[in-house]
Amino acid sequence: MANSPQSKKRARQIERRTAVNKARRSRIRTFLRKVEEAIAGGNAQVAADALKTAQPELMRGVSKGVVHKNTAARKISRLSSRVKALAAA
Repeated sequence: MANSPQSKKRARQIERRTAVNKARRSRIRTFLRKVEEAIAGGNAQVAADALKTAQPELMRGVSKGVVHKNTAARKISRLSSRVKALAAA
């Protein structure tokens, strides 16, 4: 348990930041899930639109420190290749 005033304040700040980061991570996962569902549905145009809206959300998570840069790049790359394959088929 925090004892000094500084450590008590840091504990309060961490609690607030954790809530913000949790909400942001959840929002990112929702956007990614929409892309996955569109791919599973087989509609290339809907999947492409969903990916287009998910990319900035994912990169915003990178700039805010919620997601690592390489993780976001990997996810975008894999999803875009799946959307491209869906469009080609």
